[in-house]
Amino acid sequence: MDTEQEELQFLGFFGILRESYNIVNSWRKIFSQVMLALILPLSFIYLAQIQIIQLLIAKISTNEETLERTPEGSRSYDSISSLISSEWTEIILFKIGYLLFFLILALLSTSAVVYTIACIYTGKDLTFGKVMSVVPKVWKRLMVTFLCNFAIVFAYNVVAVVIAVLVIIILQPGASVGGVLLFFYLIVYSIGLFYINMIWQLASVVSVLEESYGLNAMAKSRSLIKGKMGVCVAIFFVLGLCLVGVEAVFKILVVLAYEKGVGYRVGLGIGCLSLMSILMLFALVAQTIIYFVCKSYHHENIDKSALANHLEEYLGEYVPLRSKDVQMEHFEV
Repeated sequence: MDTEQEELQFLGFFGILRESYNIVNSWRKIFSQVMLALILPLSFIYLAQIQIIQLLIAKISTNEETLERTPEGSRSYDSISSLISSEWTEIILFKIGYLLFFLILALLSTSAVVYTIACIYTGKDLTFGKVMSVVPKVWKRLMVTFLCNFAIVFAYNVVAVVIAVLVIIILQPGASVGGVLLFFYLIVYSIGLFYINMIWQLASVVSVLEESYGLNAMAKSRSLIKGKMGVCVAIFFVLGLCLVGVEAVFKILVVLAYEKGVGYRVGLGIGCLSLMSILMLFALVAQTIIYFVCKSYHHENIDKSALANHLEEYLGEYVPLRSKDVQMEHFEV
């Protein structure tokens, strides 16, 4: 990285984005290979499932319209009703398969990008083959961290739903005050969910570069983010907004644009796929840079030689980085 680790703490919103861009631009070859091997397929299945789900739902809607015109109790009615049930089952199974495949590729992509930047940081020789050989080993730790995050999000949603139901029951649905309270409650809920997601994304970097993973990585991430909360929120929010924007464009101008020609939709779809792949890569690089920025802010200096040695051990049996190596020595500013 161009910026010295003591100076990383002073990077703000634009500084982190600029540092992320400089790294990707300086190492275009290796990042292009990672993107083509992992991130492009990840983006493809994400956008493709939107199109497939839309086609399946349109098919169900057609059958439901036919069902409404069919005499109830007839053989045709029972046949169409059974067909609709099987189509909903098909959607659910497809969604489950998609989520599993998406999760695997997402964690593999995170492993590859974080490891790549760590190698760049320590000045190690870096090849695409080395990155891909390390990825499956680091992926297991990321999975544990994800499962812990999933449990936290699930519990958070259960509590949120219980509170929302209680508010509706107490204040009644028709009460104007209740509607206003539920609106603000939804905002608070969204902020909390965003915060948990932000902690998880930084915890993914911690899981790769430190001995901590799972709940310990989540706790470490929460501690690291203190003091840099504003910058972290701004970067994660803006990058997330960009990804949502690309998804919205794909839905409106590709998936739902039935009146447009095939060539137009295919061309725009390829454009959305390319842009989403670039944004995903950039987001993963940025969240890794945020890790180093937060470490620097807390006056902790990463021992590059120790980190390099452990990165070399990744090529054999996976050995997690020890606290005394990556938890870093404090330095005076």
